[in-house]
Amino acid sequence: MIATPQQPSKMTIEEYLEWELQQNIRYEYTHGEIVAMTGGTIPHNDIALNLYRTLYPHLRSRGCRANVSDVKVQVSPQSPYYYPDLVVSCDPQDINARNFIQKPKLIVEVLLPSTSSRDRGEKLTNYLTIPTLQEYLLIDSEKISVERYCRGEGRMWLYYPSKAVDTIALSSIEFECAIELLYDGVVFNSSC
Repeated sequence: MIATPQQPSKMTIEEYLEWELQQNIRYEYTHGEIVAMTGGTIPHNDIALNLYRTLYPHLRSRGCRANVSDVKVQVSPQSPYYYPDLVVSCDPQDINARNFIQKPKLIVEVLLPSTSSRDRGEKLTNYLTIPTLQEYLLIDSEKISVERYCRGEGRMWLYYPSKAVDTIALSSIEFECAIELLYDGVVFNSSC
């Protein structure tokens, strides 16, 4: 039998930030509640790394940073704190950040069946309230499909679904790539 550590039922942001530093796994925080981050699949990981490898040289020359999965985003000082699959910030405050990103320009979530509804629901709703966020990307790990939310005028967000033959244009960071590049080497529907 494996013993599982007790986690508090509710905590303040300060308690969460201190408590999480002492944990072996990552936890997201939403208004007092904590959620353990579980592992992904190999396709999930490959997609996130493919995007990161493609973006890195482009962002580096622009003075921006990209982080994959182990970096927290502060949606607001009150709550929540999430671990997106990839986050890009070009803000000087975030370039030297040590604990979390506060002013992201682009957030990417790679969808898993177990996380898809949360990424499309709670996280989408909360991410779109971040004043600096320009784009939110949802990349499916089970089939070739990319959804892009792009900030429009005022509080309007524009939605752009894409398929395998399309090119994804990320206007917030002046970047384009073929969607098939995100899925390079990804094997779908494998039981192993």
